[in-house]
Amino acid sequence: MLMTYFFLSIFPVSSAQDRIEQTSREMTESEGAQVILMCNYTTASTSPFLFWYKQLPNRSPTFILNQYTTEPDFTKKYSATLNSTPRTFPLMIKNLHVSDSAVYYCALRPTVTETHSTLIQKLRNTRYRGLTLPGPFEICMHRT
Repeated sequence: MLMTYFFLSIFPVSSAQDRIEQTSREMTESEGAQVILMCNYTTASTSPFLFWYKQLPNRSPTFILNQYTTEPDFTKKYSATLNSTPRTFPLMIKNLHVSDSAVYYCALRPTVTETHSTLIQKLRNTRYRGLTLPGPFEICMHRT
């Protein structure tokens, strides 16, 4: 079964020094396969903190992982490794199913010492001031 993925970037970045770029726009993949969502980042920070979120239709974004921890519900299916050269944080999703249809966000926070505050209500585990949200990867899958 083929699945189609749409990747959108609709949010502006928050500063000239801190930036996220999501290069892929669309890809088609078979159910059961794996996909890698690319997240390239630029920051002046020596300690960048990156995140991935998943948003289902009519729901708030849900934290998947950062470079240090993965939510327990996502450990078997999702993984990401922070690379400093080149500066990337690709998300790998294994064993794709139609139920993986969602909007996926990569986010950058320049430091881990800033004051906590609410980014979006109902986000779990990561409510930080200074997040850079460039835009989502929208994954829309269908069976053919």
